[in-house]
Amino acid sequence: MGIKASLSKVYAAFNSRKLNRWRKDAVSVQEKTFQKLISAAKDTAFGRDHHFDEIKTYADFKERVAVQDYEDLRKYIDRIVEGEANVLWPGKPSYLAKTSGTTSGVKYIPLTKESLPDQISAARDALLNYIHETGKTDFVDGKMIFIQGSPVLEKKNGVDFGRLSGIVAHHIPAYLQKNRLPSYDTNCIEDWETKIEAIVDETIKEDMRLISGIPPWIQMYFDRLIARADGKRVKDIFKNFSLFVYGGVNFEPYRAKLEESIGKRIDSIETYPASEGFIAFQDQQDEKGMLLLPESGIFYEFVPADEFFDENPTRLSLREVALDVNYALVLNTNAGLWGYSIGDTVKFVSLNPYRIIVSGRIKHFISAFGEHVIGEEVEYALLSVAKDERVEIVEFTVAPQVTPDGNELPYHEWFIEFNKLPEDIELFRSRVDEALQKKNSYYFDLIEGKVLQPLKIRPMQKGAFINYMKSKGKLGGQNKLPRLSNDRAMADELEKYIL
Repeated sequence: MGIKASLSKVYAAFNSRKLNRWRKDAVSVQEKTFQKLISAAKDTAFGRDHHFDEIKTYADFKERVAVQDYEDLRKYIDRIVEGEANVLWPGKPSYLAKTSGTTSGVKYIPLTKESLPDQISAARDALLNYIHETGKTDFVDGKMIFIQGSPVLEKKNGVDFGRLSGIVAHHIPAYLQKNRLPSYDTNCIEDWETKIEAIVDETIKEDMRLISGIPPWIQMYFDRLIARADGKRVKDIFKNFSLFVYGGVNFEPYRAKLEESIGKRIDSIETYPASEGFIAFQDQQDEKGMLLLPESGIFYEFVPADEFFDENPTRLSLREVALDVNYALVLNTNAGLWGYSIGDTVKFVSLNPYRIIVSGRIKHFISAFGEHVIGEEVEYALLSVAKDERVEIVEFTVAPQVTPDGNELPYHEWFIEFNKLPEDIELFRSRVDEALQKKNSYYFDLIEGKVLQPLKIRPMQKGAFINYMKSKGKLGGQNKLPRLSNDRAMADELEKYIL
């Protein structure tokens, strides 16, 4: 064991005290975070406009600040982008994280001198917690790769801006820099396919032990590695590869293919980072869900998902949540986001401690006929059948077909890229439909009532979704394929990739 690995165990044991406090006293920590945030922002433009000086309780806050999205906050963020200080948070932000919105175009999310360290420390805590839980430190002495966006930053009215992962790359601790790949020059490559090839060049002969990134883009990296190594599995290319860290999307649809590429099952850590804040990470290898971080500069609110689009939806603090309820996640942060809907839905799988899973996107659902099918349900229906029949799914998405040809009833259309087609595609289709009916009673009623016909599967060409994302300029980085659409915009373009 090297010096770094030995020291990491000591540091991990020390860090575990903080995590244990979060596990035992999360509600109290959240309430202190709330008071701290309100006090800090009371003299900002937003704080004055919403009378933060009069807010004493969470109930006071809800009366003054509505749940809002980027468009609702845009008038304030535009002022920040133009260089104004003390708008949403004291002073000017340290950075503006540039993200792509589906309705807002380019979005700029502020990162402040208070919020960015919370992002960095949460990522560090996830690794330290893993070390303390498992006692495994081998990855510390080898090479680590973080597949991320370009670290090249631009400047806008005195504030640097760029992709979150690129910004974070400038703040990697010095003790990790020698272990970290790819190089700065490779990270700066904008074209994703060129970048992946360069990453393969740099890593294929290295002692890679930790690999981190969004699962579909890690799969693309593995595919290129395997091709370059004449079909060897990743475990034979990187003999000491032992830890996979991921976030951004549900791992389960990608697990079978990734593990087949690796050649063995390895430990993994799920994380929940976003431009708006680092929200949770997996703290137990044998427990479902991620530990919600109560002291990461965020005060959380939870809106029952089926009320989200109501005029006055229920808003709950951490103290009030329940198990197995689909909540829209709302953030109030030390970067100055207030009542901000991040767009994700979460469910609590444990209340002691508070652990969550990401169940979908609040705007990614199918309810063309009142069925309100969500991402968690389609993933369960497909993956449970695929696992039973030993079918590997590469990627998929679902959309409604409201106006089919002829006298057909409408249906849900599933675009699926299989690693290998099921032996009996019709039986596979039928079983997936039955699984979805059992998961969603509204869908069951619509099938039984002959409002909808059972779903249809469209097997896709190899690489179909990569080619689609490439055609939209969204290949790689933090870009993710929506699992569900309530319209045909994406589905109509995917038709050209059907087998």
